[in-house]
Amino acid sequence: MSPVHRADVTAAPPAPGKTPAPRLVSGLVVRTRGAGLSLRVPGRSVAVGTVLLAVLIVLMGVSLTTGDFELSVTEVVQALTGSGSPGADFIVNTLRMPRLVTGVCVGAALAVSGGILQSLTGNALGSPDVIGFTNGSAVGALTVIIVLHGSMTQIAIGALIGGLATAAAVTLLIAGRGLQGFRLVVIGIGVSALLLAVNSYLITRATFQEALEAQAWLLGSLNNRGWSQANAIGIAVLVLLPVAFLLARRLAMVEMGDLTATALGVGVARTRTLLLVVCVALAAFATAVAGPIWFIALAAPQVARRLTRSSTPALVPTALMGAVLLTASDLAVQRLFTDALLPVGAATGTIGGLYLIWLLVTESRKSRA
Repeated sequence: MSPVHRADVTAAPPAPGKTPAPRLVSGLVVRTRGAGLSLRVPGRSVAVGTVLLAVLIVLMGVSLTTGDFELSVTEVVQALTGSGSPGADFIVNTLRMPRLVTGVCVGAALAVSGGILQSLTGNALGSPDVIGFTNGSAVGALTVIIVLHGSMTQIAIGALIGGLATAAAVTLLIAGRGLQGFRLVVIGIGVSALLLAVNSYLITRATFQEALEAQAWLLGSLNNRGWSQANAIGIAVLVLLPVAFLLARRLAMVEMGDLTATALGVGVARTRTLLLVVCVALAAFATAVAGPIWFIALAAPQVARRLTRSSTPALVPTALMGAVLLTASDLAVQRLFTDALLPVGAATGTIGGLYLIWLLVTESRKSRA
């Protein structure tokens, strides 16, 4: 590996009909011998990612050690290594750890899914929540709950099928017209409204017990999540997130526009299709195991981009931000509402609603400027 060098000056994405303006790309460049491979490491993104990782570790430690039965760090470590007492082992490995792993993975998956979609559409509102992918997963899950009376595993499969089917329908509706601008967002909002009506109809046809179960699932929750859910979303994240990270450079080039990306050697149509598949799969798997948890996919990418001050998608900090937001929200509902068993979707919905109002006001002011 050759010595590390400062990054060079590159060109910013040009506006239509205008000459690209140079900008300084901060960070470090690592090159292999012979310059066969070169990798730019943005210094601020690394710093933000390191801080977010530290915050996530602290939140995980608090989640495992506090609660109705408080444990010391030593007891938690002993339980995780198999040398703890039976009580500590049950509390850590059966009750708390599966829920924590599910929350971390779901938060990361939703955040990266939202980050990819916002980048592809060039719109801050482009997230699986707004475009209807989440409601599509909900239709699949409710169909299994109310019509097929399926098990938890079948509900997860139904949610996955529903999310993928919705993405396919939206893609067909915009076929040949591209993902830029508000087109995908507007079509997605229409599809989402239609699916929401289908969800309401399904609940009206359910028995009282089925309606309670369906409504509990629709709120989005990490309650009673075990290792089956944690393993499912863990495997999905281990497979899909590396693919997303590897495609991050192409995604940044696609943001510059089709002509620029093509000139740089990027197969735009193929890249968009692959990224959209990864985006939908992440959102569908996350919804399948935890229900529709709102606004993580909308807020996490924007917050991460503002913290890193990056002009390109910072998917690693975005994943960490999503994991931090969901873990912190779940920890809050567990410790502040101990008697109510409040679902984490209620907390993210409240925070996300305020964020959405702020985002809409900000975007409105920018459009008037």
